[in-house]
Amino acid sequence: MEFHDRVAEFCREKVLLLPGDRVICALSGGADSVALLWSLFLLREKWNLTISAAHFNHNLRGEESRRDETFVRNLCRRLEIPLTVGQGEIVRQGRGMEDAARRARYAFFATLDPTAKIATAHTADDNAETVLLHLLRGTGLRGLGGIHPQQGRIIRPMLTVTRQEVEDFLNLWNLRHVEDSSNHGSDFLRNRIRRQVMPVLRQENPRFSRNCGNMAMGLRQDEDFLHRHATQALSALRRDGGIDCRGLLDLHPALQSRVVAIYLKELGVREPEQIHLRQVLTLAVADNPSAWVRFPGGVSLSRYYDLICPAVQTDGLETATLSVPGETRVGNWVITAKTETFRQKPAQTGYLFALNPQKLPPQSLSIRARQPGDTVALPGGHRPVKKAMIDRKIPAALRKELPVIVAGEQVLAVTGVGVNLDFAAQVGEEALIIRVCRKEDMDTAPEQETETICPGVYDTR
Repeated sequence: MEFHDRVAEFCREKVLLLPGDRVICALSGGADSVALLWSLFLLREKWNLTISAAHFNHNLRGEESRRDETFVRNLCRRLEIPLTVGQGEIVRQGRGMEDAARRARYAFFATLDPTAKIATAHTADDNAETVLLHLLRGTGLRGLGGIHPQQGRIIRPMLTVTRQEVEDFLNLWNLRHVEDSSNHGSDFLRNRIRRQVMPVLRQENPRFSRNCGNMAMGLRQDEDFLHRHATQALSALRRDGGIDCRGLLDLHPALQSRVVAIYLKELGVREPEQIHLRQVLTLAVADNPSAWVRFPGGVSLSRYYDLICPAVQTDGLETATLSVPGETRVGNWVITAKTETFRQKPAQTGYLFALNPQKLPPQSLSIRARQPGDTVALPGGHRPVKKAMIDRKIPAALRKELPVIVAGEQVLAVTGVGVNLDFAAQVGEEALIIRVCRKEDMDTAPEQETETICPGVYDTR
């Protein structure tokens, strides 16, 4: 099958192009991109395509970069193909100059006609080189899948043709192109693979690039299948803003790592690595119910007993005087206090406290975070507040933001835990009723009786 027929067949098979499509050819001026432009030009009338081109001048090679732009402008002028030219100064970033140039180029493509597909000239040899690059750096199925035929509106019609077939096609049509001198250097790993490794592999098997492409295609299908099932599994594992540890560990290992990778990406880890996936799975089996781990991008995950959740970042609750009677707002909380008859004992919750005014210490009441040494009287005896919070499975990251009601150093009640029984009122007595609620729930919830549950606060019934 000839070059042009192979490109057309691949476009049909993968539905890369449809009759009437608008297509922008990414045109560097090199052999591959010139061959792609001409192939699209030949298909234009048959498939009713609207063809244009785009060139990005990276300004990395001085006069040679200007030469490439001039060549592209002249070529498009002769073919009467509309051309858009962009340019930029490329700043070396974490993954090197080559990656920075690629990102700048694709950012430019994103500014072009949003109704058009953008065709890039990646070949079977490029695909094989990419697979080898991923193997060297360490990869999974996704990396072994190589270059995807289509990502969004980016299409790659030439993935089944080799670089030799490109050269033969250009010679057949007597088409000129420009050479990028940086492709002949050894500064980039891809160049070393292209010039030193690929020739050896082709000596062993001239069809290596095509065979590698077929393998990558099959592995992409496997990866797509597993990714779809991992997405469904993650949806089933979601609970209370996190994912269920036990459910995660019950999954097949092939799904575990993919579920974790999807979850990390959602949280902002752009490219989760194997070490990140292992850290999350280690977190899921950790003995410490409040363990945590930090990831790139400022993302942290905590083990909240049987959940893995984004870690709550808080500096703790500031101290404030409780208005009695009245409303006090501190941190994320609204605390209301009023004196009335304690008509009905509420369910055992940690948001509503009935205190006997006759038993209270003489000091004014305050709100603060838990402190070392705090104790509270509960059914079963006096307990450290920290231990009581642990018993109620309150995440460690949240313990320091829960309001503790105190008089001097004496703890009267602890949000999420309950009232100190030494100061509790009995039903029928005049009592100081203290209700704790999160601001967002207080602002949006309908008027409620004090016996009803306050949303957003731990219900420890």
